[in-house]
Amino acid sequence: MSLQAYQQAATRAESPREMEYRLFAQVTRALMEAAACPPDDLRGRIDALDWNRRMWAVFGSECQNPANQLPVQLRASIISLSIWVSKHTSLVIRKQEEIEPLIEVNRMIMQGLAGNGQAAAA
Repeated sequence: MSLQAYQQAATRAESPREMEYRLFAQVTRALMEAAACPPDDLRGRIDALDWNRRMWAVFGSECQNPANQLPVQLRASIISLSIWVSKHTSLVIRKQEEIEPLIEVNRMIMQGLAGNGQAAAA
């Protein structure tokens, strides 16, 4: 079975919540690897930081859509987090902040998406 066929089958079998969890897990893993790089190694960190910022920008943008069915308060919280992630990422790139808070926020979101015990496996 080719990788592409596997990915298509996995996508069909996953719920939207499971897909979001998987995305957060992949991005968070990349951030953890970036955190292991020296702070001066911007090249080793920038891809993960950018991926995380873009992911959050999409979630924030989706929550601005009036057709979004999430509760209004939850949407507002996600938009606020999206803005914070963007600002904090800029500070990390300028070496004024650390990556770890970005990782922790993602882990908290993963716990919420997982519900039961799935987050512990990440």
